[in-house]
Amino acid sequence: MLRDELNNAMKDAMRSKDKRRLSTIRLIMAAIKDRDISVRTESDSKVGDPEIIEILSKMVKQRHDSIKAYDDAGRTELAQQERDEIDIISEFLPRQLDTGEIEAAVKATIEKTSASGLKDIGKIMATLKGEYSGQMDFSKASAMAKDLLS
Repeated sequence: MLRDELNNAMKDAMRSKDKRRLSTIRLIMAAIKDRDISVRTESDSKVGDPEIIEILSKMVKQRHDSIKAYDDAGRTELAQQERDEIDIISEFLPRQLDTGEIEAAVKATIEKTSASGLKDIGKIMATLKGEYSGQMDFSKASAMAKDLLS
């Protein structure tokens, strides 16, 4: 389970005194704990691996946005810090599909859902998110689907 993997990585970072890795993993664990608390009000369960992958993907996206802002402001040291955090967070994410694999998945999903026009984008994206959660950039997939259907 991903939660156990994160706990073990945190312990390893503590043992090796890797401050950057430890602080990043603690941020991840805090985000997961926050989601656990919000879910607990609805039921007695904790979030599972799909939700953790969603949290990690969101954290990577936030860091990409921060990198752009830091680069625009000339704060290269802060941008590098964000890049380092992305590398650490990405270790716990499933392998990301490259552009060719995303295109193949979009084409297969269009065929599987019998999509015929732009009105079917929602159905295509829902299917892709179900099958490839955390494995692709869905904004790229959406753009590809729009190009293929128009």
